[in-house]
Amino acid sequence: MDRRRLLSSPRALASRCGIATALTLALTACGDSGAGTTGAMTSETSETSTSTTTAGPTSSTSAEPTSGTTDDPQTTTDATDPSTTTTDPTTTTDGTTTGGPACGGAIETFESGKTPDVELHVATDGADADDCGAEQSPCLTIAHAAGLAGPGAAIRIHAGTYAPDSYISDLQGTADAPIWIGGAPGEARPVISGGGQALHLVRARYVIVHDLEAAGASNNGINADDGGEYDNPEAARHIVFRDLYVHDVGQGGNQDCLKLSGLDDYYVLDSEFAVCGGGGQGSGVDHVGCHHGVLAGNYFHDMGGNAIQCKGGADDLEIRQNVFDEVGERGVNMGGSTGDEFFRPPLSAQTPNFEARDIRVIANSFHGANATLAFVGCVDCLAANNTIDTPHNWILRILQEKVTTPEYEFLPASGGRFVNNIVYFDRADLSTYVNIGPNTDAPSFSFTSNLWYAYDDPAQSDPGGDLPAAEQGGIYGADPLLADPGAGDYSLTPGSPAVAAGSGLAEVTLDLDGVCYLDPPSIGARELEG
Repeated sequence: MDRRRLLSSPRALASRCGIATALTLALTACGDSGAGTTGAMTSETSETSTSTTTAGPTSSTSAEPTSGTTDDPQTTTDATDPSTTTTDPTTTTDGTTTGGPACGGAIETFESGKTPDVELHVATDGADADDCGAEQSPCLTIAHAAGLAGPGAAIRIHAGTYAPDSYISDLQGTADAPIWIGGAPGEARPVISGGGQALHLVRARYVIVHDLEAAGASNNGINADDGGEYDNPEAARHIVFRDLYVHDVGQGGNQDCLKLSGLDDYYVLDSEFAVCGGGGQGSGVDHVGCHHGVLAGNYFHDMGGNAIQCKGGADDLEIRQNVFDEVGERGVNMGGSTGDEFFRPPLSAQTPNFEARDIRVIANSFHGANATLAFVGCVDCLAANNTIDTPHNWILRILQEKVTTPEYEFLPASGGRFVNNIVYFDRADLSTYVNIGPNTDAPSFSFTSNLWYAYDDPAQSDPGGDLPAAEQGGIYGADPLLADPGAGDYSLTPGSPAVAAGSGLAEVTLDLDGVCYLDPPSIGARELEG
């Protein structure tokens, strides 16, 4: 089955244009977006993440197995204008997100409405010098141009293939004058190929990384961190990653396409991540101690371990309107097992700690993976209005990999909510519906208004005793009447029992394609239009 066929549908084209664009261009092909429609996962053993701060290539290590595939992903080529922006949730004054965008309004980032004051050009035939950067005398390397950039500058990287291992420290724009690093508008994406990593940003602030392709790195594709300032939330803050294509990263182990450590108030938008890590390890996007982030409109596929992992004190992250396709062990790993020394903020000996808290997975499409979702030491996390197709071993897992020690208390996986999801599955392909491990507070989870359909044996649709708490308002054994699930089209059709059968949630506003959910909402990632 070619799930990329879905990308040719009008609604999917709108989704690929970026979620904000989808609100106004829902029936128009968007041209050169890098977003797609799939995802990956992570494993269940402990992982210790490291982020070095010396110049040159860095790597992140862990011991977390995953399994991945090696299909060659499609590429997109054209760069977009860095003055344009995509989605982002509204934020409160303390930086916490407040859920999805309001219906009928595009969400904005700090990039919105901004244009560069000056351009610094980089080209494969350039030469690094103190006065390089003009279009007629471009610089040769990204790192050198970055050293010349100040607030309001755009580093325009022209089409071509560039050397890897660019280490860029303390690149700082301002709220009114950010700094752009990315492909030149109207040209094919520049490619950063090979090396230990394509790009490593340390202590960046108000920076937009856009329209780049990173391929073949042996460690991580793109790395951004706080330079080891674990207790300083200002160290690496206000960063946008958009319209990227990062793929074929690692040496078959725990390597990540996008490695983020200690970031606050950041966005990962309209990008594609594929073939990251291997052998049951690695992530499309790996977070260690990141806070107040949004990942939206992305396409994850053919992963080794996880599409997205959030751990090490991760808090207030929203993962919405993404597509995940056969991504390995876990589609989204909410939590994990992080070495004590890598938590952001540092662990407290006086108050309980957590691996992850308030991770929200909303209006995404999932196909495959050994487990779609894993709540791993995750406190008060939410999975709502997702469409889940054919997980291979479990639908979800509730685990605790980081446990209390004499030095530090850790909260158990608790308070999770699983609401308004369509679970369309092959019962013969599952071990159990839900896998529950020791040291969790599984009875504190709640299940509300989900539609469960075992398409191979509808009588086996009810998860029954596998759920740790009784479900409220569940629908069991009723065909959701999806448009063409075999081709990856999970749109609802008239007469579907999922239509208007969901429970209203403040966190749920827009569906996978940017369509407003009705009141009451439909179950699943797509509202019924018309």
